[in-house]
Amino acid sequence: MFTLGLIVNPLAGIGGPTALKGSDGEAAAEAFRNGAELRAPERAARALEVIFHALGGDAVSVLTCPGLMGESVARQCGFVPELVCETDPLNTRPEDTEQAARVLENKGVDLLLFVGGDGTARNICNAVSPHQPVLGVPAGVKMHSGVYAMTPEAAGEVVCRLVRADLVDIRRQEVRDIDEEAFRQGRVMSRYYGELLVPEEGRFMQQVKDGGREVEALVVDEIADTLMEEMEDDTLYLVGPGSTTAGLMAAMGLDNTLLGVDLVRNRQLLAGDVSAGQIEQALEGFNGPVSIIITPIGGQGMLLGRGNQQLTPAIIRRAGRDNLIVVATKTKITELGGRPLMVDSNDPQLDRELAGYVPVLTGYRDRILYPIG
Repeated sequence: MFTLGLIVNPLAGIGGPTALKGSDGEAAAEAFRNGAELRAPERAARALEVIFHALGGDAVSVLTCPGLMGESVARQCGFVPELVCETDPLNTRPEDTEQAARVLENKGVDLLLFVGGDGTARNICNAVSPHQPVLGVPAGVKMHSGVYAMTPEAAGEVVCRLVRADLVDIRRQEVRDIDEEAFRQGRVMSRYYGELLVPEEGRFMQQVKDGGREVEALVVDEIADTLMEEMEDDTLYLVGPGSTTAGLMAAMGLDNTLLGVDLVRNRQLLAGDVSAGQIEQALEGFNGPVSIIITPIGGQGMLLGRGNQQLTPAIIRRAGRDNLIVVATKTKITELGGRPLMVDSNDPQLDRELAGYVPVLTGYRDRILYPIG
C-alpha cells in the first residue's frame, strides 16, 4: 500500500485576503482580528478528495497529525488516518511542522504531502533528508518555491499517478522565501533556502518565481499609455500587484504599493494596498462597472491566487471574466514556453469558468490571445 504522510499548516494563507502579505509571526493573529478564516484545510480537502475519489480509501495509507494539522481533513475526505505525531492542534507552530516532518520520514512514508506556503516549505526543507520525496499543496500567500503543484487538484492528480505507478519524473526543486516585513514595505527580498525532491509532471507543477529580471521600461510605458487611453470614467479599477501594473500607476502620477491591490476611479486613487474586506466595502452600493488589471507572475504564469488573494472569488465574479484586463510583456509570455496562464482562485468552479483564451495587452495597442489553463 502507498503510504502518504500529510502535514497541514492550518494558518497558511490566512494573511492573503486581509492584505498582510504573509502569515508569519503576528500576522496570523492580526488576520484573525480582521475577520480572516482558515484557508489551508479546505485546500487540503480538495487535494485529498481527488485521491479518494480516484483510488478509494484502501489504496493509500495516510499518516498524519492530530486535528487541523491533518487528521480532521483526512477523516472528512473518507480516509482513516494513523496519527503518528503529538501536536497541539489548536496552537500550531513552525516547530510542529518540522517535528512532524521528521517523524513521518522516520515512519518511511512514500511521499510527504504538505499544505502551506513558502514558510512551510522552509520548515519541511529544514526537517527532511535530501532523499525524502515531498509535494506541496499551495495554500500560502508567498508562493515563490518550485515544490508546489499548480492547484490542490493538481497535487491530488500527481499523487494518483504515483500510486498507479505511472512514469512520473522526480527532481530537486528550489525552496525560496521572502522577508515578509520587507515585502510589506514594497521590497521583494527573495532568498534561496535549499532544495527538496519533488515528483514532477509538467502540466501540474508550478515553476520557481522568476524575480531577477528587469522589465523593459519602454514596453511598460507603452502598456500604461494604452491602459490610460482605454480607461473609462466611473469604472472602478482594481489594480493588482506587479511592476507592469505599477507602470500604469506611475504614468497616472498615483502612489502604488507594488505588491498590493489599489482602487482607482476617474484616474484618482481611492485607496491603496486594500484587503478583500475593504474591496467588498467599496463595492457595496456601487452599481457601475468593475475591472481588474492584473499581470501574471514571471516564470510561473500564475494570474490569480499567488500574491493577490485579496481578489476573492466573489470579487472576481463581481467584475466578470470579460473585465479581467491582463497585461504582460511579450518576453514574460515567451518565457512560459507555451505553458498556459494559470488561476487558483480557491474556487474550482470559478477556475473552470475563467479557462480559455483571453486578450493580453503586450504593448501600445498591441494584444495577443493566450490561454488560461
